[in-house]
Amino acid sequence: MLCLMVVLKTLYNISILLTKATFSGSLFCYFYSMLKRLFSLFVTILLLANTLKAQDSVRADDSHLQVSLITCGTGDEIYETFGHTAIRIVDSVAGTDVVYNYGTFDGYTENFEMKFMQGKLLYYVSCYPYVIFQQEYAAYHRSVEEQVLHISGASKMSIDSYLKNNALEQNKYYKYDFFFDNCATRIRDVFRYALGVKFKYGKVLPEGKKITYRQIINQYFYRTHGERVGVNLLLGSRIDKVMTDLDIMFLPDYLRDGLAGATLKGKPVAGKAQLVLAGSPYKPAGFNWVLALTIGLLLLTAIGLFVPNMQVLGRVMSGFMLFITGLLGLLMLVMWFATDHQGCQNNYNVLWALPTNIFIAFAVKRNKNRYAIVGIALIFVSLLVHILGIQEQALLEMSPVLLSLILIYLHIIRINRAKA
Repeated sequence: MLCLMVVLKTLYNISILLTKATFSGSLFCYFYSMLKRLFSLFVTILLLANTLKAQDSVRADDSHLQVSLITCGTGDEIYETFGHTAIRIVDSVAGTDVVYNYGTFDGYTENFEMKFMQGKLLYYVSCYPYVIFQQEYAAYHRSVEEQVLHISGASKMSIDSYLKNNALEQNKYYKYDFFFDNCATRIRDVFRYALGVKFKYGKVLPEGKKITYRQIINQYFYRTHGERVGVNLLLGSRIDKVMTDLDIMFLPDYLRDGLAGATLKGKPVAGKAQLVLAGSPYKPAGFNWVLALTIGLLLLTAIGLFVPNMQVLGRVMSGFMLFITGLLGLLMLVMWFATDHQGCQNNYNVLWALPTNIFIAFAVKRNKNRYAIVGIALIFVSLLVHILGIQEQALLEMSPVLLSLILIYLHIIRINRAKA
C-alpha cells in the first residue's frame, strides 16, 4: 500500500509539472484543481479498501468456533467394517466441545429387528460431548483422525447453525440406506449445503479409474470371507454402477480424502487429517473357509452322483443343494421386493438360485427334464450377466456351487432319459 501511494504521489507531481509547462492562467488553475481532486479520490478509495480488508480479517474468525471432520477407523464387528465419521464443533466462548453423529438409532424401538431387516429403521443425528465419543473408540481400539477446517467465522457459523437445526426433534430423523443415505453422505451434504455452491470437494478417484460400489466394499471385506460372500449374494445390480467422486464418499475414508482437497472460493478448506487415536494394527486376510466349504460341497455332490454304490449320498446332496439354493433365492426375492434396501433391488442371482428349487428338492425327479434344462440355461445366463458387468458375482466361492447345480440338473436329465 505504501509503495502504491508513493507511485501515485510521483505521478501526481509529474502531471503538475506537465500541466504548468503546457497551460497558464485560469486554464492551469482548472486542471490543477481537477488533478488534486482525482488524487484525493484515489487516496480515499485505497484507504477505504485497506480499512475494509483489515476489518474483514478481524471478522474472519470472530465466531470462536473450531469445526473439524472426525474420521474413525474400522473395527472387528460387521457394522464397524467401513469406519465412521462425525463433525466436531468446539466453542471457546461457550466452553463446549461436541460431536454431531448421524449414525445413531434407538435399539429399543418397537419391532426393531423387523424394521432393521426391512430397511425402515430410522437413524438420527445426535449431539453429545466429544470426550464421550473419543472414549467409545478408544475402548474398541479404533483409530480417530481429525481435520480442522480453515474457513472464515461466517462459514463456521453457517455449519454450526445448519447442524443445530438438523438436530432439532422434527428434523433429526432419516431413513438410513447404507449406500445412498448414510452417516457419511449426510455429513458430505452438510458441507455442501452449509457452505454453498462455491464449496467444491477435491478429486478422490484416480484419473481414468472406474470402480463400482460392490468392488469398493469387497476391499473392506478382505478379512471376513463369509460376510463378503453373503453380502454379495443379497445385493443386486444397482451397486454395480460406476461411482463418481461424490458417490464414493458414502465411505468415511473417501469423505476424508475429498475434504482434504476441497476448496471454498478457490481456497483450501482443510489439510491432511491428523491422527488423534491409533487403532489396532493391520490384520492380514485369513483362511477362506467359504471357498473350502463350497469345494467340499462340490466334491460330495460329484461323488454321490457319479460313484457307484454312493446313490444315497447323491440323493442327499441333490436335495440339500436344491433346497439351500431355493431358500437363498427366496431370501433374495424378499430382500428385493419386501424391503426398502435399495442395494438389494434387481438381484439377478435369482437366475441360478431358483426359489422353486425348494419344491424340486423334495419332488420326484421324474418328468423334471425341462426344469433341469431351464436351470442349466439360467446358470449360463447369470454368468453372461457377470461377464457383461451388469451384476458381478462372487465367482471364486460360488463357482463350485454353480457347478454342483449343473451336475444335479444333468443327473436329473440322465434319469429321465433312462426311464423314457
